[in-house]
Amino acid sequence: TIHLRIPESSPVGTAIGSVKATDADTGKNAEVEYRIIDGDGTDMFDIVTQKDTQEGIITVRKPLDYETRRLYTLKVEAENTHVDPRFYYLGPFKDTTIVKISVEDVDEPPVFSRSSYLFEVHEDIELGTIIGTVMARDPDSAASPIRFSLDRHTDLDRIFNIHSGNGSIYTSKPLDREISQWHNLSVIAAEINNPKDTTRVPVYVRILDVNDNAPQFAVFYDTFVCENARAGQLIQTISAVDKDDPLGGQKFFFSLAAVNPNFTVQDNEDNTARILTRRNGFSRHEISTYLLPVVISDNDYPIQSSTGTLTIRVCACDSRGNMQSCNAEALLLPAGLSTGALVAILLCIVILLVIVVLFAALKRQRKKEPLILSKEDIRDNIVSYNDEGGGEEDTQAFDIGTLRNPAAIEDKKLRRDIIPETLFVPRRTPSAPDNTDVRDFINQRLKEHDTDPSAPPYDSLATYAYEGNDSIAESLSSLESGTTEGDQNYDYLREWGPRFNKLAEMYGGGESDKDTS
Repeated sequence: TIHLRIPESSPVGTAIGSVKATDADTGKNAEVEYRIIDGDGTDMFDIVTQKDTQEGIITVRKPLDYETRRLYTLKVEAENTHVDPRFYYLGPFKDTTIVKISVEDVDEPPVFSRSSYLFEVHEDIELGTIIGTVMARDPDSAASPIRFSLDRHTDLDRIFNIHSGNGSIYTSKPLDREISQWHNLSVIAAEINNPKDTTRVPVYVRILDVNDNAPQFAVFYDTFVCENARAGQLIQTISAVDKDDPLGGQKFFFSLAAVNPNFTVQDNEDNTARILTRRNGFSRHEISTYLLPVVISDNDYPIQSSTGTLTIRVCACDSRGNMQSCNAEALLLPAGLSTGALVAILLCIVILLVIVVLFAALKRQRKKEPLILSKEDIRDNIVSYNDEGGGEEDTQAFDIGTLRNPAAIEDKKLRRDIIPETLFVPRRTPSAPDNTDVRDFINQRLKEHDTDPSAPPYDSLATYAYEGNDSIAESLSSLESGTTEGDQNYDYLREWGPRFNKLAEMYGGGESDKDTS
């Protein structure tokens, strides 16, 4: 008797052990064949003859289970394959032996009651509703309790959950068949005493439809009606779609939300409807667009409905009903104006704008120049002095001969900041002799300018420098003498000291000579 052992978890085809018979012959006469001829494990094991070693290898034919059967007995026969017929009747060419096989217990993973599960559930169930239960057991004799869990890679949105103790699967989020009709889950079973040894089973969840969506227009409709339309004329055919999928198929009904004097809806009873006119003639100048609310409902339970609005434009059409222009032109053109008239109006506006731009440009070029650019500008015969001078010894500060001789000054210039009403030819002023008194000279020039018709009648600017209250000489200007009726006495110049002697002789003596004459 031969004793062999094998773990229950050994796969089919696993070699358990071998048997070997001895033979005194050699060569072909020593070849032996092995076979199982009896025993309680003939359907569980096989034996294979190895020609090279003349052994019989016993292998597993079906899966073993320690909890089902722990011991098997086999009767194995060994026989020579090359036997002389003359000696066959003697019977010394066969032999048998008994082989006992013991199945050893192994801690096996849990086993589910099914190879897969399919559950169906309606999409409107409440949260926490149990959709089905999976079952698994420990095949070992210890019968350890099982813990269940969901493979979250198969339920990323965490819509489902499972009771770890009894395998009940329930919802944790609302279901929506229109988003997902199937959910393929994977449930894991593990022994509490040995959590590393696990088994998986697929669970398929089918979501059943509930009529929770209302039908709506199948597409966006660009609808128009001709101004010359007749009553009862077809202007649009509409259809609808529904996300739900009832068992009896889709069925829609169309109607108006309210009675409309301009249009009506005719249900074709094939999930389509026609939009018809109810009167003759439309005017896009009066009303360019109509809004028509259409109610669409289904026939499932509970009935769902929605209202879609058709936008109907009023358009100009030819005699065949082909659209030519719609309310876009009506909004641009007032009543009674054609396209040619509008073009003419726009052209006139452009021409006016061009004229205005040119006028503004010319006016900018004629902009007036400034009256005086700087202090040194003498175009208006304004002479500015800005130093006191060095007294009678300073002959470089100012040459009074220039004032006495107007020819040395630039000819009179007309004012360029205005346009004179009457153009006069300026007069040449004769030169004054060198011995002319300064006061008389300036009075003469003032008189000439006052009577000169070519002088502009505008304000003239005269600037005088004043030494201040602390100067004993006060003002040296002789222009003020022209405003007095009497002659000026210059004898006080002698009291100012030797620096004013020359000036006293020039003016004091001159006045005495004049008086004696």
